[in-house]
Amino acid sequence: MEKKDIQTALDFIEKHLEEPFLRGQAAERAHLNSYHFRRTFGMLCGIPLSEYIRYRRLSRAAFDLQKGEKVLDVAFKYDYSTSESFSRAFMKFHGVKPAEVKHGAPFKNFAPIDLTADRETTMRCEIRELPARKLVGLKARFRGVPFGEERLMQENEFYGSTLGKQWLLSGAGGGKEEEYAVLSNITEKGYDYYIAFDLDEWTQKALSDPTVTGIDTSEYGFETVELPACRAAVFTTEKSMHPIADYAALRASLVKFLGDYDFEFADLPELIVYHWHLPDRESRYIEICLPIV
Repeated sequence: MEKKDIQTALDFIEKHLEEPFLRGQAAERAHLNSYHFRRTFGMLCGIPLSEYIRYRRLSRAAFDLQKGEKVLDVAFKYDYSTSESFSRAFMKFHGVKPAEVKHGAPFKNFAPIDLTADRETTMRCEIRELPARKLVGLKARFRGVPFGEERLMQENEFYGSTLGKQWLLSGAGGGKEEEYAVLSNITEKGYDYYIAFDLDEWTQKALSDPTVTGIDTSEYGFETVELPACRAAVFTTEKSMHPIADYAALRASLVKFLGDYDFEFADLPELIVYHWHLPDRESRYIEICLPIV
């Protein structure tokens, strides 16, 4: 048995979550008997097979409810005999009732395990209406695709060469805990990347007035970033000092995940909110906001 055999079983599970007797069929795809498959699955994936299937079904169920499907229909679809048993399991996993998710409450997303990549699997997910907002920041044009292989070097250089300007904007914003990154104007050759901060309207105007600031900021390259109101899938990482080890892999999995659920991406800027400046550095977290139609 090789890791690829378990991955074959994982892929099969993902395509057949609505079918009963899933564990036995998955074991067949890995060419193992049920006992050895369950044991090997737990060792490689770090989670019991039954829990993995339950978590994936409950994650899919939340998206189905968001799309307007009835609770009883979703319960039967994912092999629950009654709406009551489904609601109990749903509440235990997501922390909210199925009816609340139908009306926009946030829920947990347990993404499919991919044994070929080291990435996070559990994130809080919420379909949220984001208000229009106006940020102030610094812009660079990056090569390649968002969060591709060329991203890290360019981003490190951009952040490292603009620290003084970032501190000025952060201070002007009152030292809020949030910092922002905005990705826009994405083409095959590159995209615009903004390091941005939330300043109130008076401060935004005063920033360019030397009689108020005492300095001429016209050469600092500050730009206004206008984000229209939109609906977005907002993914929230777990809280830790370093919330994401591999952002590129994570973002790729989120994009694929939403595509699997037939969400259409809106042609709007992507927003990343870094909750960074917290008293407890172990409580830092990141929100990844992907605009959808």
